[in-house]
Amino acid sequence: MAEGTKRQTGSGIEINPVYSASDLFGFDADESLGAPGKPPYTRGIYESMYRTRPWTMRQYSGFGTAEETNKRFHFLLGAGQTGLSCAFDLPTQMGYDSDHPRAQGEVGKVGVAIDSLEDMELLLAGLPLDTVTTSMTINSTAAVLLLLYELVAEKQGVSPKDLGGTIQNDLLKEYVARGTYIYPPRESMRIITDIFSYCHENIPQWNTISISGYHIREAGSTAVQEVAFTLSNAIAYVQAAVDAGLGIDDFGPRLSFFWNGHNDFFEEVAKFRAARRMWYRIMTERFGAQDEKSKVLRFHTQTAGSMLTAQQPENNVVRVALQALSAALGGTQSLHTNGFDEALGLPTEKAAKIALRTQQIVAYETGITDTVDPLAGSYFVESLTNAVEADAWKYIERIDAMGGSVSAIEAGFMQDEIERAAFDWAKAVDDGEKVIVGVNRYEEADDEDTEVFPIDPELERGQVTRLQALRARRDQPLVDASLDSLRKAAQGTENLLPSMKVALRAHATLGEVSDVLRGVFGVYQPAR
Repeated sequence: MAEGTKRQTGSGIEINPVYSASDLFGFDADESLGAPGKPPYTRGIYESMYRTRPWTMRQYSGFGTAEETNKRFHFLLGAGQTGLSCAFDLPTQMGYDSDHPRAQGEVGKVGVAIDSLEDMELLLAGLPLDTVTTSMTINSTAAVLLLLYELVAEKQGVSPKDLGGTIQNDLLKEYVARGTYIYPPRESMRIITDIFSYCHENIPQWNTISISGYHIREAGSTAVQEVAFTLSNAIAYVQAAVDAGLGIDDFGPRLSFFWNGHNDFFEEVAKFRAARRMWYRIMTERFGAQDEKSKVLRFHTQTAGSMLTAQQPENNVVRVALQALSAALGGTQSLHTNGFDEALGLPTEKAAKIALRTQQIVAYETGITDTVDPLAGSYFVESLTNAVEADAWKYIERIDAMGGSVSAIEAGFMQDEIERAAFDWAKAVDDGEKVIVGVNRYEEADDEDTEVFPIDPELERGQVTRLQALRARRDQPLVDASLDSLRKAAQGTENLLPSMKVALRAHATLGEVSDVLRGVFGVYQPAR
């Protein structure tokens, strides 16, 4: 619907594009909130927000082989999805090829298996890479997947300058909360800043990092910890890039964030508002950014996987809808809604469609897109926003005093705080202080009729066979020479991505590229 289109309620009451205190009191009772699209962006980063168009509906998908995931992508686009989001299996995330001994039993289980350029071509077959944006949830091997995506686009005749999307590329949160790291933190920071520089020169519309609070929250943090630890990590990334000689406004506009949409509805709305305001202050006061695009916190939200229950799984449809609503009212730029069956396995096609329809119902049937920032000025929401912000600053100050995020992670500070919060939550559920419907109240006998996504036992064998066939027919001397060039780049100081791209074009595999970097950088071993 066009921005200028007149909106009204079902009763015929006209709805203003945006409201402020003057609409109620006749004067501005509080100017500190600002206006939508204006600093400090408490009320959203765009003036018209969803009145022009809703958030990007980006359902997370990825399982089995590249061909299977490609079919799911086409299914979701046909159902009205407006952006792609890809999950990768654990071997791909950890830099192992599908035939590596450590990959056994994990190929294609929690995401799609990608070993080579050949797999990436199958994954993206028939997709309009010049118009669709793609988010890839990948961290330690983010550079590899980004370059494979670029190589496929080039084969399709799409210029890298026309590519839009996001790689998660957030290694610090892996050490804090998730565990799919490969290299030590400081070497990982080098790869991340190399990606910033490479994309600035070659893929300028790509979001080079999605700084993630999602997994911090999934590990058991509070909302305040999610904001504080994520923004502290973001400060570390920005400082590392500046220290590497990059201009703040050369990479700042391409930074993005990834938040969790959790159960506490109003605190979640407040969390999003506080984070936006804090990032504006960080980039303006701490780093001196001049480009206004460097100062706005653009973010994707995913509903909370950790809040899905295996008991009475249909109840998760309601949980997801409320979590999605809080993200929309909090001003998210894109959204993934979980399938109701994901506590049992990968989402079935039915569950994926219901999850997408949930977003569409929120966007088109509730009226929340008719006016910008509908909850602005709520005494409760604004007070919560201030409280979340104040408590998050206290954490950031403590982390700064330790020397920043990397030092705090190495000391185990964030990990300890998250573990303590997770214990408190679990105890409250066990004691019945926190009610989880169907788990500790209103329980029922298990429902055995819920369809579970099937895993084909032949999948792994097929993927391994294809990988070995690729190795047999490629130009091995060319692969060896390209990997040697990558090794020399890693031993020096030059940007790693150009030589990595040459190796991947020659059909070096993801595991081979990762092994070269393992050999130079080593493998991270936590202190405890």
